[in-house]
Amino acid sequence: MRVTKGAQIVTATALLALAVAACGGSGDTSSSSSGSAAAGNASAVRVEIAEPQHDLIPGNTTETSGAEVLNALFVGLVDYDADKKPFNRIAESIESTDSTTWTIKLKDGYKWHNGEPVVAQNFVDSWNYTANGANAQEGNYFFGSIAGYDELNPGEGKTPSATTLTGLKVVDDKTFTVQLKNPFSGFPTMLGYTAFSPLPKAAFESEGKLKADFGSNPIGNGPFKISKPWKRGTDQTISTVRNEEFKEGKAKVEAVDFKIYTDLATAFNDLRAGNLDIMDQLPAEAIATAKQEFGDRYIEQPSSGIGYIGFPVVSGADYAKNADIRKAISMAIDRKTITETVFSGTRVPADDFISPVVAGYRQGACGEACTYDPAKAKALFQQAGGDKMSEIVIGYNGDGGHKEWIEAIANNLRTNLGAKVTPKPVEKFATILDDLGAKKWTGSFRMAWIMDYPSPENYLRPQFGSGGSSNYSGFKSKEFDDLLTKADAAKTLDEGVKYYQQADDLVLKELPYIPVYFYQTNGAYSQHVKNVKIDPFERIDLFNVEKA
Repeated sequence: MRVTKGAQIVTATALLALAVAACGGSGDTSSSSSGSAAAGNASAVRVEIAEPQHDLIPGNTTETSGAEVLNALFVGLVDYDADKKPFNRIAESIESTDSTTWTIKLKDGYKWHNGEPVVAQNFVDSWNYTANGANAQEGNYFFGSIAGYDELNPGEGKTPSATTLTGLKVVDDKTFTVQLKNPFSGFPTMLGYTAFSPLPKAAFESEGKLKADFGSNPIGNGPFKISKPWKRGTDQTISTVRNEEFKEGKAKVEAVDFKIYTDLATAFNDLRAGNLDIMDQLPAEAIATAKQEFGDRYIEQPSSGIGYIGFPVVSGADYAKNADIRKAISMAIDRKTITETVFSGTRVPADDFISPVVAGYRQGACGEACTYDPAKAKALFQQAGGDKMSEIVIGYNGDGGHKEWIEAIANNLRTNLGAKVTPKPVEKFATILDDLGAKKWTGSFRMAWIMDYPSPENYLRPQFGSGGSSNYSGFKSKEFDDLLTKADAAKTLDEGVKYYQQADDLVLKELPYIPVYFYQTNGAYSQHVKNVKIDPFERIDLFNVEKA
């Protein structure tokens, strides 16, 4: 997933802003720059993003903004159609007789931007690099099901006993095999996620190390290629041009500029002024009037994102570590009013950790804990000692358009619990992710998730599994992990969903995160472009965007 910058990760891709921590990450993209002042290609379509958390490396990108760029530069083994069903892209076939050993064959004709063919070794090299704990890649966790992963990730302070996954074998240029540690019938569905992208031979120097400048000037295999190196933290535009040799045909526009903003309101003003072409999420205050203002150029549709308030349940403040207080906070939040007023009715109160857009969602699964009941909430809060705690901090990324709904929650908690509550904005989504990852953040925090691939597993394991790639709460439960493993090994989808739901029930009981609302995509585009489509992963279909 992606944790999202905006109200996304997303995931991917935002974890995130929603975007998305891809995985992401969700609901609200973060950040911004001066926007219209940023230099770019005069013929380019201009797309709003937040500053990616890391350089442009697929295995190190689990938030939605970086993933948006990488989706233009790279394509993988599979992708997903409008109904969220996976289909083969580079893969000719992905087959197994036992859900443990998988044989993957590649199609002919896909090439890297430097002209070299995409071969099986490119996938094996990329996956080995990302899976190696010594390389500290954000997407490392997604390779945990492959044989040999444990030897590459022996734990903190220990030295890996291997440098490659024993479960990967190259058969020939068009074929490789994957040996999993346990049966996992959903393995092919994962393979459209950014972390499973291949990397070219040119990405590596000796001994499997990635070249230092690859992340600023990546060589991809997708419909667009980087037109000039991007310096993270300095450059406010990531410029790409059309890949004229792309196997699937030519994109309809010559170039795409990804413009980095730290404030959605600034981006929205640029969109209205014609200095920006596409926003996949609008600021909350703009949603009520955007449909009237943009007409057919306004996009409103279901999204896979979920917005949360999270808690560092192991390393956080006393209130963050107390499950009863977390439940009391959840019961004190008036989700219905927040979604109807702050988001103008374009969000839906959340009642599960699994999104309604994937199999496994259960209406009302959260039960009492997600039901607004101020009286019971206050009684539980006091019983758990919450009234003796000095302050509840709610952190959020200021670049993702979250201020209004976080302030609304703070007022709920002040009024209904009698608590002292301090909303605490952090300028960039990337900063709060870094602080959470380093366990420097002790208060509660805003978070969101957009699916990386359409499976209930993707809403559970990365965020709440032991060592999960986006497990910012630190939640850990052997029973939860075992249920996920049992679900993975199920022979049928229905049988697997049953165990995923049992795992879901465990986190709904403990509430390391509080689900607040289900996302909708509320985007818009300028008069300069047409045929703009955004999928349930909140990815813009840049291949088919046209100049108006």
